[in-house]
Amino acid sequence: MDTEQLKQKILAGDRRALARAITLVESGRDDHRTKAQELLSELAKHKRQSLRIGLSGTPGVGKSTFIESFGMMLTALGLRVAVLAVDPSSARSGGSILGDKTRMERLSRDKNAFIRPSPSQTHLGGVARRSREAVALCEAAGFDVVLVETVGVGQSETVVAEMSDLFLLLLAPAGGDELQGVKRGIMEMADLILVNKADGPLKPVATRTCADYAGALRLLRKRPQDPEGFPKALMVSAVEEHGLEQAWEEMQALTVWRRDNGHWERRRADQSCYWFDQEVRQALLARLHTASAQSAMAELSGQVAKGALTPAAAAQQMLQDHLKG
Repeated sequence: MDTEQLKQKILAGDRRALARAITLVESGRDDHRTKAQELLSELAKHKRQSLRIGLSGTPGVGKSTFIESFGMMLTALGLRVAVLAVDPSSARSGGSILGDKTRMERLSRDKNAFIRPSPSQTHLGGVARRSREAVALCEAAGFDVVLVETVGVGQSETVVAEMSDLFLLLLAPAGGDELQGVKRGIMEMADLILVNKADGPLKPVATRTCADYAGALRLLRKRPQDPEGFPKALMVSAVEEHGLEQAWEEMQALTVWRRDNGHWERRRADQSCYWFDQEVRQALLARLHTASAQSAMAELSGQVAKGALTPAAAAQQMLQDHLKG
């Protein structure tokens, strides 16, 4: 299938074509990268936009269960939902270990939903390197909401905030880290904090935990992109499907306010600049993996080990010889 055919099928909402296109953008082959960039440039001309929602949380907090219940609620409202689930990578094959698609059985059968697990590989920050481009493909395919579920690695997992319009942080009741809210990091990036598993015997605990986080959020410096009262802490139960409607209403209210006050477009422009910077950095690092660069690194490392060159002088020589032009 050539690029034009693939483009037309994606614009028509063809799920198989979308899956093939995501495979294409995730490929590291030079010819595939060229074709992927051509496809993305063509699709960008149509200026389709979805609501991008990033979702993070520690492993075991119930991210997949929440996404399935939340996604089913959205499709029942007539919305088309795409889920990009980033899994830990297999050390042997490099593929996904958990396979979130198998854990979202109901949502995977919904004709208005599309689920795509991707391995994180060596990329840090909880997302795969090409997740942003996969989001753009889902937007072009006409999905109303794109959910990006991260691996769940802890406080440093904030890269997903650079590819989403709303960033949700899912937390468990009585997690023992209620005071993490006053620390800079992932808590500072969240637009909504959702205390999951607020059901059964954990409901009273979840109520206290939610109050603790709400108090912690009030200690953080107010961000210009937030209306009064945001970020918020809410209780949800993915199993009993309680609190999902309220969470969705809060997301919509925040989205409307940001659109009306100019923060939506400004944030997307800032994100584009961020990813331009990242692409340049990755391209420069790729030059160090060529055969000639590796050979030069080995030679300079030997001189550093012998004391003939200082590490700083050797690094400067390496950069001058292999990262110029």
